[in-house]
Amino acid sequence: MKVNVIGEQLSQEEIDAYIEYGRKKYSDRIINGMTVKTDGDFVDLKYDFEPDVPFDRIRRITGYLVGTLDRFNNGKRAEEHDRVKHTV
Repeated sequence: MKVNVIGEQLSQEEIDAYIEYGRKKYSDRIINGMTVKTDGDFVDLKYDFEPDVPFDRIRRITGYLVGTLDRFNNGKRAEEHDRVKHTV
């Protein structure tokens, strides 16, 4: 993990404690890096996370929940094509 310290120097023990704090607080995410900004007795922590996993869009088309139309037969594809699409 890349750690960037801005301001006063920190001991390796302090840096390790901030890394452990981030891992516990954000246990559901992957941390790529961290920026520690010191200002006297105050410390600001900024964590850089792994990008979120993209999700598949699921739509309700002609009564079915689908992601893509590639599994539809010709009849269902024609139903989808003939639908009235509303705009907002």
